[in-house]
Amino acid sequence: MKIDAGSRLLFIGDSVTDCGRARPVGVGSQGTLGSGYVAEVDAALTRMGLVPSVEVLNTGIGGNTVRDLARRWDADVLAHNPDWLTVMIGINDVWRMFDSRGVGAVIPHEFLRTYDTFLGKAPAALKGLVLMSPFYVQKNRSDPMRTRMDEYGAIVKDIASRRGALFVDVQAALDREMETQAYIGLAADRVHPTELGHWVLARGFLEAVGATPRPRP
Repeated sequence: MKIDAGSRLLFIGDSVTDCGRARPVGVGSQGTLGSGYVAEVDAALTRMGLVPSVEVLNTGIGGNTVRDLARRWDADVLAHNPDWLTVMIGINDVWRMFDSRGVGAVIPHEFLRTYDTFLGKAPAALKGLVLMSPFYVQKNRSDPMRTRMDEYGAIVKDIASRRGALFVDVQAALDREMETQAYIGLAADRVHPTELGHWVLARGFLEAVGATPRPRP
């Protein structure tokens, strides 16, 4: 297990991370962490006997892009002084190219620059950084939104490699599930995960940090 006892683990991202978490910050219990993969991670660490020693925080906000994370980085990351930081962002950056005629979309160059900039402000004492890829639950890789999402996922992978971060390829994990599972069982709208979808995300994170997920729901 890479995360030491006594660590503070913070998750930040969009609605997939938010999942109804408490405001101003989800922390300290299943009820405040939302109903998604962050709560799943907390439950796994609890089973391992690491919670409450490892404190899990959730500052995800639905609808966010990298621009939003950059604006709230100081208040929602630095102010909490995490030992471990997990970022999953990019879905809305791409989604808005398709659902609002491009209004609010973030083009690849800006996505890369903005992501790199706020990670450059990560806490100096940070012990671990985990970057999770954006995803679109679509088997057809030539689908325009899937193609774009793969592009942004590759950007996140490159950033992780350059910064020595752990990288969780969420898209690849979901693709493996779609070999035997209809997309609707993972995310009915192809973006917001079901219980199984969130378990896939949590499994990817937990495996990356050397922990064990619960059995498949």
